[in-house]
Amino acid sequence: MTYLLADSGSTKTDWCLTENGIPVLKAQTTGINPVYQTEEEIKLCISHELLPKLERRMPQALHFYGAGCATPALTEKVRGVLRRLLCPDGQVEVCSDMVGAARSLSGHRPGIVCILGTGSNSCLWDGERMEQNVSPLGFILGDEGSGAYLGKHLIGDLLKGQTPPYLRETFLARYQLTPGDIIDRVYRQPFPNRFLASLSPFIAEHIDEPCMRHMVSNGFHAFITRNVLLYPHCKEYPVSFTGSIAWHYRELLAEAARETGIHIGTITASPLKGLVEYHCE
Repeated sequence: MTYLLADSGSTKTDWCLTENGIPVLKAQTTGINPVYQTEEEIKLCISHELLPKLERRMPQALHFYGAGCATPALTEKVRGVLRRLLCPDGQVEVCSDMVGAARSLSGHRPGIVCILGTGSNSCLWDGERMEQNVSPLGFILGDEGSGAYLGKHLIGDLLKGQTPPYLRETFLARYQLTPGDIIDRVYRQPFPNRFLASLSPFIAEHIDEPCMRHMVSNGFHAFITRNVLLYPHCKEYPVSFTGSIAWHYRELLAEAARETGIHIGTITASPLKGLVEYHCE
């Protein structure tokens, strides 16, 4: 049996083709999010970025886990494109990235599962389905602890003089941006969340600065307080995390977990490996 598995966020999509339970091809494309993209844009992404990499090897079943795939209409938008281009005769399952994270990190065991990547999300997983999901609300109203959240606070602190002056000058020089350019990228251009999350490497490079550590730590405390601590059993169940932000700042995340009284289960950079294991059981 040939499976194609996908884990998609707003920034990137990781794909893995497996044959008889063995990964035979891995690929990466830009992110697919039906909230922000039309069917035509999704089609162009798959046609131009994925199909050439598959080298004519088409799956018999496809499991797609994606950010934004949270309503029947949005799910069907993605499923229709995937069926036409990749798997016209086989099973095509489209689920939210939250279900993908839960299947990857918790499998058939109950627990609390979290995503910290470009955006953030969480759920109480009963071993088979999401029992409860605190709405992440997106990067404007929520998404605490995410790359977009941290990028938003980084820019706000830099431009409002809340960091050492050299950090502002270093940032503007490195990214070749003016304050006007930043306003344009955030308020007028597509995918401001991708832009904000793309600034995370700057934070990581200067994480020894107290203001940077404080900002990241505050983001993780806000995520735990406003999301994780709202679930039943939050201090009894393991709390597992996946995503680039969780992985790259895992020491500060572990520190925030200790200070808020939760027990971390697993932290991974991506749920894809766990999803391969889940579907190939």
